[in-house]
Amino acid sequence: MPLADLTAIDVLWICLSVFLVFIALGLTWLLVRLGGTVGRLTSLLKGLETEALPVINKVGGTVDRVNQQLDKLDQVTDSAVDAADAVDTAVRAATMAITRPVQKISGFVAGVAHGAADFKVHREWRSAADAGREAAARRERDIAEELSRDQAG
Repeated sequence: MPLADLTAIDVLWICLSVFLVFIALGLTWLLVRLGGTVGRLTSLLKGLETEALPVINKVGGTVDRVNQQLDKLDQVTDSAVDAADAVDTAVRAATMAITRPVQKISGFVAGVAHGAADFKVHREWRSAADAGREAAARRERDIAEELSRDQAG
């Protein structure tokens, strides 16, 4: 076919054919590159599988050992709490054993002091004895209230 017999539609078909050849070459190059990428991705995934699974197994074993140690620590803290409760009970028992005598002695001293002061002012034994008894009772009551306030707070 001589060049003079070419029509516009023939030129358009030639241009379209050349364009489609370039598109095919471009797609081929793109698919080859994509195939290489898929190959590298597959290799990466296989490497992760061979390397990550042992690490995951080791982490699982470590977590199990940590849990065992935490269980032991839980037993130790329970023992410490029990010991603290026992000490608290002993201290409360000792405090209760000492509280009443201290309360009585404090009341007696307050009674003697107030009784002596009343005797010095009024010069009467009966008035001094009554003032001493009232002061002793008041002091014992104050100590009892203070102790109950401390235990409640």
